[in-house]
Amino acid sequence: MTHAIRIHETGGPEKLVWEEIPLPAPKPGEALVRHKAVGLNFIDVYFRTGLYKAPSLPAIIGMEGAGVVEAVGEGVTEVAPGDRVAYATAPIGAYAEARCIKADRLVKLPEAISFEQGAAMMLQGMTAAFLIRKCYPVQAGQTVLVHAAAGGVGLIMCQWLKHLGVTVIGVVSTEAKAALAREHGAAHVLLTSEDIPARVKEITGGAMLPVVFDSVGRDTFNLSLDCLAPFGMMVSYGNASGPVAIPDLGILAAKGSLYVTRPTLATYTAKREDLIARANDLFEVVASGAVKIRVNQTFALKDAAEAHRALEARKTTGSTVLLP
Repeated sequence: MTHAIRIHETGGPEKLVWEEIPLPAPKPGEALVRHKAVGLNFIDVYFRTGLYKAPSLPAIIGMEGAGVVEAVGEGVTEVAPGDRVAYATAPIGAYAEARCIKADRLVKLPEAISFEQGAAMMLQGMTAAFLIRKCYPVQAGQTVLVHAAAGGVGLIMCQWLKHLGVTVIGVVSTEAKAALAREHGAAHVLLTSEDIPARVKEITGGAMLPVVFDSVGRDTFNLSLDCLAPFGMMVSYGNASGPVAIPDLGILAAKGSLYVTRPTLATYTAKREDLIARANDLFEVVASGAVKIRVNQTFALKDAAEAHRALEARKTTGSTVLLP
């Protein structure tokens, strides 16, 4: 037996229930991982509320964790018992003391990286990696805009983009978060209360931007389009303010033959070689010190509801982990 946070129906944080559940042996191709830390991400809220549908109920949510392999099923060659591992692209199920998971979704965690860092950075860090390395390969000398620049993905992106020679315009909701974004590499920081497109026009001398990275969703979609130069790309990778309604495609023509993409980490790491490549990209910049992973909040796993309330109220900065 083990303990886990489960939802029996979708809704608010109060639907997160701490329960004892069976712990099966790993099946062929699986590994049993004893979690040392579990990541907290906005996608967890989406599954809890029902915006994203769990395969069935009751369900254990959570996409990201780090721990130690305790056992492996038949045919597993990717990891072995005793290995320090982390993951971020497996099916939901991380809000548990231990779980069985497909071994080909695990990556070995370097000794220099703690379990807390591993749980805090895999989903957010590999998201940053695929966004700026594959989805829109940024180039030194470019200027880009990052929404939610003081969040977990935002702080990683600000640091990584600066390391690559890119000028970052960060958008945040408070002055305190503005200071945090500047500290992590944002050259310009705008508040959500400002006229964002007008400020971007001022900063760029009218040139506008080749790309906007937007995790906020409904509230910022149209203004993000207004920040783009002709042929620019809007990368919409989250729904913190709610889902985006598909606009009249004529808007993209009117605003300069723009591109819009709605990518997911799962697609960009579906092949194991791509998963390993993105993880290695992340491990490299963290090990070099170019990107520092800030675990600014920790909660006991059994207190996941409290963590969700803090996240939804935008009271968190950087990364948050849940400790079994």
